[in-house]
Amino acid sequence: MKRKLAGLTLATLTSLSLVLSACGGGGSNSGTASANELEQIKKDGVIKVGTMGTYPPYTFLNEQKEVDGFDPDIAKEIAKRIGVKAEFTTQEFSGLIPSLQAKKFDVVVSQVTITDERKKQIDFTDGYITNEVKIIVNENNNDITKLEDFKGKKVGVGLGTNDETYLRTEVLPKVGDFDIKTYDDVITSLKDLDAGRIDATINNLYALKPIVDENGFKIKAVGEPIKSDEAGIALRKDNAELQEAMNKALADMKSDGTYDTIFKKWFGEAPSK
Repeated sequence: MKRKLAGLTLATLTSLSLVLSACGGGGSNSGTASANELEQIKKDGVIKVGTMGTYPPYTFLNEQKEVDGFDPDIAKEIAKRIGVKAEFTTQEFSGLIPSLQAKKFDVVVSQVTITDERKKQIDFTDGYITNEVKIIVNENNNDITKLEDFKGKKVGVGLGTNDETYLRTEVLPKVGDFDIKTYDDVITSLKDLDAGRIDATINNLYALKPIVDENGFKIKAVGEPIKSDEAGIALRKDNAELQEAMNKALADMKSDGTYDTIFKKWFGEAPSK
């Protein structure tokens, strides 16, 4: 009887051990899975990229309904240097990071500003572009030239963007009460600004020029830049191999002149050093 019980106990412990292993009872399995992500991407021959698709010239759908722009060109070049192709999924900016964490795609290349707050949730590559942000108003508006003039006004901003966080956490406490209206895309905010439904927005001039040229919006940038933002490629935590491969591709692109070529294609000038 004792032998039978001992055998049963051993069998039970062995089964329990197998169940715990399958559930990932330690951190090592998770780390191995993350470490193999670059390997899996290379095996599949595709890196899945999330992007807005509504933010020209950074990321938009061209006349053939293909994802196009500065960010997709950067993503395609990095993919080529890793040895794979880039496959794009477009969605609203506010959902990109949650979708990345849910593994709907491998990385996000969509002007995601590098911030300490975001670093708690995701990792970034080295920065691949720096943008200066200015106040934008209707061309007939001469009352707003600086942040302090926002008091009592309606200010539009992209939902879930670093600019929204900046307005809520830095500008509101400093300036005093004003109404923040959020948007899922840039063009709608500019339509409201043009029509007088909001008093101002904040954005960078590279993003505004093609939209203004196409739609004839009567708006203007005023004052000095209020801040500058550095965007990086977003990826899931603990993905060091993929991060390292993408950083190397970016560094090589900058050293061999490919980055400058892409930049000039979309912005008509060389990047500032």
